[in-house]
Amino acid sequence: MTRHKLSKRLLVLGAALTMCMSQAAFAGETVELNLQDAMERAFNTNPAITIAGYERDSARASYNAARNSRWITITGSHKTERGGYDDNIVKKTDATGAWTGEYYKAIGNEHSNSLTASMPIYTGGKIAGAIKQAKAGYLISEQGVQRAYNEMRNTVTNGYFDMLQADNLQKLGRESVDRLADHLKNVEAQYEVGVVAKVDVLRSQVELANAKQSLIQAENKYQIAEANLNKIVGLPMDTQLKLDNILVYTPYDNDLQYCLDYAAKHRPELEQAKQKVESAKGALRVAISGHMPQIAASASQNWKDSNWPGDENGNWGVGVQVTMNIFDSGVTVSKIHGAEAELAKAHESYRDTVDLVNLDVRTNYLSMREAEKRIDTTKLAVSQAEEDYRIAQLRYMNGVGTNTDVLDAQVALTDAKTNYLQAMYDYNTCKTNLETAIGVPMQFPTKVVVDSKVAEAEKAVNTKTAK
Repeated sequence: MTRHKLSKRLLVLGAALTMCMSQAAFAGETVELNLQDAMERAFNTNPAITIAGYERDSARASYNAARNSRWITITGSHKTERGGYDDNIVKKTDATGAWTGEYYKAIGNEHSNSLTASMPIYTGGKIAGAIKQAKAGYLISEQGVQRAYNEMRNTVTNGYFDMLQADNLQKLGRESVDRLADHLKNVEAQYEVGVVAKVDVLRSQVELANAKQSLIQAENKYQIAEANLNKIVGLPMDTQLKLDNILVYTPYDNDLQYCLDYAAKHRPELEQAKQKVESAKGALRVAISGHMPQIAASASQNWKDSNWPGDENGNWGVGVQVTMNIFDSGVTVSKIHGAEAELAKAHESYRDTVDLVNLDVRTNYLSMREAEKRIDTTKLAVSQAEEDYRIAQLRYMNGVGTNTDVLDAQVALTDAKTNYLQAMYDYNTCKTNLETAIGVPMQFPTKVVVDSKVAEAEKAVNTKTAK
């Protein structure tokens, strides 16, 4: 092996090792992430958004094709052919045109060209129905893009809150372990001097072991939530995330009726169901056109010659063609009946979608309000449980309380804090789900003021307050 080849291989090997080391360095990288960053990453990397965009582009192209079918179509063709008869059946003539008494096969070349322009004049609603179908399909795909963004925002927000909740629960688990560990040290110290019985030490050790088991489970749930959020936002699964936000309580001022009214105007699924009705109407119009005459205007120019390219002996023609289906054994009638059934189905689907949207809005709204009420009660319970645990510890240390009292107070405190965190999590996730249920566009805030007078009044109040 030459020195040049050896040096070249060493360079390639070094580059490969460098890439491996670089990848290893980025594996498990820590990324700081807030909710807005998470959404932007998901919008840019998640396939669901891209797929919805391509579906819209495809539907728009179909709509343009349907509209353009109303206008002139020009086609050109060229044909080159060599042929003749199988037998000698063509009379052969001389230069003067007189028959020589012989027959031949008339083998030769023929080149022909044609240019044809045509335009539909009347189609009985066939083209109009097709345009109506294509337009509805395009509007459905447009709403599909907005729906994809709304659902992705919901997915990102819930994934983000899942990780925040998992982090809170693992911190609570560590707090519980630390609290029980400190209590165990106190119990062991009192046991050493003969103040308490061995059973208190054993019971405290068991409670600490159980708390450690719960902490292990909480840490595992956190890792799963982190991996799930990494997948949603398009980061490597082993990326360590450092979230910037915390679960907070932000009041939601809109009432149920406002949410229902807003959903009726902005929920993408409702508009999609409505456009499916329009598409079914277009399909019915196309089916009915099978009973109508089809009228089209045309103009043509043709050339034919035995020498290539066949541009001699031109002839032209213009005219109008009328065609009509007189009898097709009931095919058109069957298509009409099928289109009528599809239209009835679309109407029922729209009605069902309205009910489902209303149920979705009500469910999320009521769940949010229920979680909101739990926030106040559980927050109060936490302060009461903390005081109860403090008193139980003091009583035990002074010899007037039992170890069971302390351990029960510790469990009650952990449960109270868990319930509070769960209420905060439920409120925030239900609030996000409600925004998706009513169809709030991702680029708009939660509360959208529809009435211009209300908007002007709020603006005046804000200006007065600022002054």
